[in-house]
Amino acid sequence: MNQTAAPIAFAGSTLRSHRHVCAFFTSAAEESRAMLPYMTDGLTQGERIFHTIDHGPGQDLSAGLRSVGIDVDAAQRTRQLEMPTPQETYMRGGRFDPDAMLALVREVLDSSADLGFSLTRLSAHVDWVVANWSSANDWVEYETRLNQLLPRYDDPVICAYDCDTLGAGMAMDVLRTHPVVIIGGMLQENPFFVQPDELLREIDGRRAQEQHSS
Repeated sequence: MNQTAAPIAFAGSTLRSHRHVCAFFTSAAEESRAMLPYMTDGLTQGERIFHTIDHGPGQDLSAGLRSVGIDVDAAQRTRQLEMPTPQETYMRGGRFDPDAMLALVREVLDSSADLGFSLTRLSAHVDWVVANWSSANDWVEYETRLNQLLPRYDDPVICAYDCDTLGAGMAMDVLRTHPVVIIGGMLQENPFFVQPDELLREIDGRRAQEQHSS
């Protein structure tokens, strides 16, 4: 990441050098209070929003953006605003594949300049994660490896989770994969963050133990 990259206002604070954010929300209203101004700022500054979300909540997002004066239809025509589904991103090919998803993240971020945007604000609402595949280790690996990829970019990546859908173990793993976290609606540095190499070794150990147990 370019150390002189402009800071980004988000959730009552500022994103600086660390831009991989875990956002824990307890309600749709709390999520909207954080995400809507953040997305609106990006759009009004001529940046790109790429936000993965199921269609239902996506309609709420469109309505929220329209309510603050964003021409959603025009932004979508120019690809300044993209709201793909999980099936078009994380579950392409019918299953979650960390390698494929990391390649898609690179593709999205690398395409910004070609599309005429200085920055892409990439985000995803990932409640569906917990319910839709069996291997939590695949998800933790993906989130961990993002920390090896994203320092090459200035673009922020926000992973939004509903606190009510996460068990304690998964919540802790998610927390450990992000250097910055939103808790209680406020952005803060994350003291529980674990460096990627260390956490990847731990994941390999879990998989070996699972294979031995089976």
